[in-house]
Amino acid sequence: MAEVKELAAKARELQKKGLKPFEIGDELHLGVDTVTYLLEEGAEGTLPPSDVKIGWRSLGVSAHRMWLTGEILADMAREELDRQGVKADSVAGIALNGVSFAGTIAQIIEAEVIVYRPPSERANSGGAFSSNYASPKGKKVVVVDDVLSTGHAMESAVNDIRESGGEPVVCLVMVNKSSLDDIGGVRLRGMIRARSIGGTILGGGPLRSFAYK
Repeated sequence: MAEVKELAAKARELQKKGLKPFEIGDELHLGVDTVTYLLEEGAEGTLPPSDVKIGWRSLGVSAHRMWLTGEILADMAREELDRQGVKADSVAGIALNGVSFAGTIAQIIEAEVIVYRPPSERANSGGAFSSNYASPKGKKVVVVDDVLSTGHAMESAVNDIRESGGEPVVCLVMVNKSSLDDIGGVRLRGMIRARSIGGTILGGGPLRSFAYK
């Protein structure tokens, strides 16, 4: 259970910095139920919820590996765009971790770059598009992030692109931890789908763990 205690310490540290549970979940790539467990119990007592922790630092430390990953995502984007018969004008990277992938994808498919910062309140619209990058208005937009855990950031991006006069055409992630195949009616594609089937990777068996959602 050592890893759970380390995660609990990280979660509490982020909470002290003012992050809400869903923001901590996005940062640690964990579900909100898991974050709540870590904050309230910290690996003591009941078994943690069934969840999958995603870490990709071995990619993040290497510009070459990040570019190669972006190439795969760009290939998936082109496949989906060809299937739909549309051409994307822009690629929106969700801050922080989706931005570097957005740059690679945009260069490969010859599109503009949008940088999107999700709202601070869960399930609300009202995120921000950086004025230093392209605007989504009037554009067909590919949306990219690293890991889809809660789905909050991606859903907010889709909603805000629409409210800004753009049209999201495909959502891309490196890892999809959910059972979702679309976000707000927009096709969701992931390089990898990661789901817990019984038990928990954080320790313990399936009998008392919460169902993964």
